[in-house]
Amino acid sequence: MRRIFISVLLTAALFFATASPPAGAGLPAKAGDNGQQSTNTSAVGKRQNTAQQPAPRQEAAPQPQDQGKITQVVNLVDVLFTVLNRRNKLVPDLEKDDFKVWDDKSPESIRYFSRQTDLPLRIGLLMDTSNSIRDRLKFEQDAATSFLFSVLRHNKDQAFVMTFDDEPAILQGFTDDAGRLRDEIVKTRAGGGTAVYDAIYDACQKELSHPPRPPGDQPDVVRRVMILISDGDDNLSNHTRSEAIEMAQRYSVVIYTISTSTQWIQLSQTDPDKLANRKTHLTEGDKILQDLADETGGRAFFPYHVDDLDQSFQDIGDELRNQYSIAYIPTHSQFDGKYHRIRIEVPEHKGYQVRARRGYFAKANTGGTAGTNPAGTGN
Repeated sequence: MRRIFISVLLTAALFFATASPPAGAGLPAKAGDNGQQSTNTSAVGKRQNTAQQPAPRQEAAPQPQDQGKITQVVNLVDVLFTVLNRRNKLVPDLEKDDFKVWDDKSPESIRYFSRQTDLPLRIGLLMDTSNSIRDRLKFEQDAATSFLFSVLRHNKDQAFVMTFDDEPAILQGFTDDAGRLRDEIVKTRAGGGTAVYDAIYDACQKELSHPPRPPGDQPDVVRRVMILISDGDDNLSNHTRSEAIEMAQRYSVVIYTISTSTQWIQLSQTDPDKLANRKTHLTEGDKILQDLADETGGRAFFPYHVDDLDQSFQDIGDELRNQYSIAYIPTHSQFDGKYHRIRIEVPEHKGYQVRARRGYFAKANTGGTAGTNPAGTGN
């Protein structure tokens, strides 16, 4: 009988030990205690004596580094693009209902839409300084300088200069001073191999992934741009072309390429006034430059004279300051790591062409940061 009585006591003790919440569990923080739990043990003991059920489970409070961030990864695909008419002129006044979007072959519902004009630019100017462009280095320097003085606006836009041969190197970090950028550009010398893809990858990951923000503005207010001047012949990169394109797409970097190759130019075709009559036989490197531009929503240029680029630079500046932005959640909603094609059309306006990145890789975030967009937004 005594053994039964002791067993009952042990059972009762075990029940209250498991049913009662731990000290402080489920208690609201007092006003003025900065969210910390009360250390008044007598009050806690009183609360424990009256508890009949376990305290409801509460979600863990967000850590300081997670505050202000989305805690659930959503496969939101954000696309920046421009629309041109038959005359290759910008069309800046379309509405959300004018557009239709497909993800692979699935029509998608546009969740967010905006027209974004006159936005600050964050530009990465990448110059090929490998041995293969030695004869065209002066052309590169002139083209880079001409672009910066044509497009960069003081106190609004910023740019950095990176060179690459065997490996990428930053000559000048982000600045709005075109003169400082020019001074570094004219110092460049040619030599070594060519690591084009490594340069694109590093420029996107290390610089354009977190460009300087305009003071006082909202976070998503700048446009990321890359101007790549090269012959396109990569022979040293550790990264592949696909990896370079994926990194650009992840951060919504639009790549404009300028070819230094002249192999497709005949001597009779070097007159700038006869640009339209030139032969358009591109080298393999030129085709790579074309692909980099097409996949990210940019344009490829194949000039002979720097003067050929004057109007093109103005067009680039206008395009980047007159863009549309749409976002959607794909119906498949899977982080399958696969490449998904994006198609945007303007069905009611025949002859309009949309210039946008061609797709994205649906990869879940691997860095552990909540809220990272696997589809690669990055305004």
